[in-house]
Amino acid sequence: MSAAVLLKDVFGFDAFRPGQQEIVEAVIAGENTLAIMPTGGGKSLCFQLPALAREGVTVVISPLIALMRDQVRALQSAGVEAGALTSGNTEEETEAVWTGLEAGTLRLLYMAPERLAAGGTMQMLRRVGVTMIAVDEAHCVSQWGHDFRPDYLRIGELRRMLDVPLAAFTATADAETRAEIVQKLFDGAAPSTFLRGFDRPNIHLAFAVKDGPRAQILNFAAARKGQSGIVYCGTRAKTETLARALSEAGHSACNYHGGMEAEDRRIVERRFQQEDGLIVCATVAFGMGIDKPDIRWVAHADLPKSIESYYQEIGRAGRDGAPAETLTLFGPDDIRYRRQQIDEGLAPPERRAADHGRLNALLGLAEALQCRRVNLLSYFGEDPQPCGNCDLCDKPADIFDGTTAVRMALSAALRTDESFGAGHLIDILLGAKTEKIAQRGHDSLPTYGVGKDYDKRQWQAIFRQMMGRDLMRPDRERHGALRMTEDARPILRGEATIQLRRDSIKAAKGSGPKVRQMVSEEDAPLLSALKAKRRFFAEQLGGPAYIVFNDKTLIEMAEKRPVTIDQMAGISGVGAKKLESYGSAFLAVIAGAVEEVHPMRRKLAGRSEGAVYDRLLAVQAELSRGADGAGKPMSLSASTLAKVAQLRTADMAGLTRVIGDKYAERFGDAFLEILQDG
Repeated sequence: MSAAVLLKDVFGFDAFRPGQQEIVEAVIAGENTLAIMPTGGGKSLCFQLPALAREGVTVVISPLIALMRDQVRALQSAGVEAGALTSGNTEEETEAVWTGLEAGTLRLLYMAPERLAAGGTMQMLRRVGVTMIAVDEAHCVSQWGHDFRPDYLRIGELRRMLDVPLAAFTATADAETRAEIVQKLFDGAAPSTFLRGFDRPNIHLAFAVKDGPRAQILNFAAARKGQSGIVYCGTRAKTETLARALSEAGHSACNYHGGMEAEDRRIVERRFQQEDGLIVCATVAFGMGIDKPDIRWVAHADLPKSIESYYQEIGRAGRDGAPAETLTLFGPDDIRYRRQQIDEGLAPPERRAADHGRLNALLGLAEALQCRRVNLLSYFGEDPQPCGNCDLCDKPADIFDGTTAVRMALSAALRTDESFGAGHLIDILLGAKTEKIAQRGHDSLPTYGVGKDYDKRQWQAIFRQMMGRDLMRPDRERHGALRMTEDARPILRGEATIQLRRDSIKAAKGSGPKVRQMVSEEDAPLLSALKAKRRFFAEQLGGPAYIVFNDKTLIEMAEKRPVTIDQMAGISGVGAKKLESYGSAFLAVIAGAVEEVHPMRRKLAGRSEGAVYDRLLAVQAELSRGADGAGKPMSLSASTLAKVAQLRTADMAGLTRVIGDKYAERFGDAFLEILQDG
């Protein structure tokens, strides 16, 4: 079966997403492949579809049991023979996997990398006829990455032993990690590499300086009431207090962190997958493997640790392609905390320098003067145009020449031996009469009182931006005192100028971008009813709601309001198996009572052969007693009629071979006329 037919019949899509088709073709052709695709870019389809197009079993190495189980359920609901060997399996599930492998019917076998360490696993994979390896989250092979899984290092050995092609997929991989993937998984032999654009144009990007951060998060959530969201928090305690505050404000909210009992974490994961409009306040432990397509917003109550982390975390929003919103809060304390984390880590010096660089890239994004997306995608090596879908495109920044102010601040720090934090330096610049200044004689410094053109709040914003631009860093040896970096020297010497934003705290008081409704007011009640029907089926399955249909599919149903099985088959995301399982139930929600359709006719839904079948059926009814209405009643079975509808060449000889002489005599001419028209 061709890739296009599989895409439509199994997955229910009329076309590939940008960049998918060339990856699918390379994997089907048996090329070793490395695909770096944005989170939500549809990477799982790029190994699932080729697994169906190729002979034998595809083994999928994936790091998270919950994600494997969800993908297996989604494949099974689309009519694909798939299974997983995980520690979470029931006996029946494991037995079904072995039965499918022995019978040669199983097409995709999911397993965690740790299983490769178990004795006999590699020999078993050879015995059952594995013809391809797919590796999800391939960056887990990188020993420098925060998601490193030692057992990923066994995958290269598995590839050599089975001597089969390997397709590796990841959402974020800088050049360093990519090189490590090639070395560890492909023995250094360059695979066919596809670097899909990192842009997720449906996601609105916004940052705000912390100014009553709890209220900022509550305002942001209030403007998106009833929509699924994630609030990422820097501490476990904050996940609990914010979840409580959101619940008290009338939201459905819960919290999640790595210190919770495993069963409590599973309950939250299950609720998030099945419930509409649930907000989860979480640490980054609630991360990789969250594959809910209809997360409408992601907020960061604290600054993430790097630009890659930021990209991956916001990437959990809007995987269905519909509009999604983000808001990231940050302040000077975040900057100090993240610097300290890096400096106190156990990594070697060159690694710490790289981590400071990644944090600098994120701070540059936070303090950007122009389009956020240009800033973000430039880091990933792209050359984008302003996006029109970020806070700085919505409302351009108010910029001023900050060169003189920055030189004053640097001078104050240097004249006090770089031994003080921003608070004391601001007091010096404002000419404040504090005990600390008097004791140290800092009121006699040339910089004392030179900064009165700005008030305290404006100076705080200037120092924050200087830290964000890495002109000053807190020194952990001196209890967080600010010291000048090499990047600041050209400004101090008058060799460079710098532009700053006027204090952006005022902008932080709003609730972020205006919320976009998923459907029109007129279609909202129907969408709500369709979601309720989806929830009913999801609860029966005991799986996430998107396994039934994702939000994008339900939105299309609510807007297009299909009333026939053919119209339903034309909705994106409704494949043959899902049409059979759920089509009538969802049509009933849209159109009330639905006429029962024969299973053979349902298989032709959405295809031209379906219309031909209907005309053949009507003509058969007309001629069932012959042209004069006096003959013995005759009719063909639904399966025979379906075969006629799908005849490629319309001639009497071919038709007679399908229906037989007796039926050809009565229906042949009329059927041929329909086939030749169709």
